[in-house]
Amino acid sequence: MSELIESFEQNYRLGVAEMDETHRQFVAQVNQLDTAPDATFSELFAALLRHTEAHFAAENELMKTSGFPPIHIHMGEHQRVLEAFKHLAAQVAAGELSVGRAFIHEQIPRWFELHSRTMDSALAAHLKRVGQS
Repeated sequence: MSELIESFEQNYRLGVAEMDETHRQFVAQVNQLDTAPDATFSELFAALLRHTEAHFAAENELMKTSGFPPIHIHMGEHQRVLEAFKHLAAQVAAGELSVGRAFIHEQIPRWFELHSRTMDSALAAHLKRVGQS
């Protein structure tokens, strides 16, 4: 996972300050969770969920205010990820840490890379075009 944050500037920077800062925070929290001891994992998982909800809400608002054409596709992806995240958060809160650890270690990095390089990259390009970066 540390590779994800080490290569953030080179591989994930979108050139939209608000999005880049939110993504840096997201990656930092994921990295922290990847190595968190059991005693703090549940609390940190819940914090990442809250951060992700705010992250997606901010992006959704950017899409609405800028007239982003594929808004429904991007927002649908956000909704799908949040639903899975919330389901897993309930399992983690019930003590099933291994499910949360697998999500953080395996699924989130793959999802973030694809989402950032496709959907978020398209949104960033749109924001730059309309002068909202």
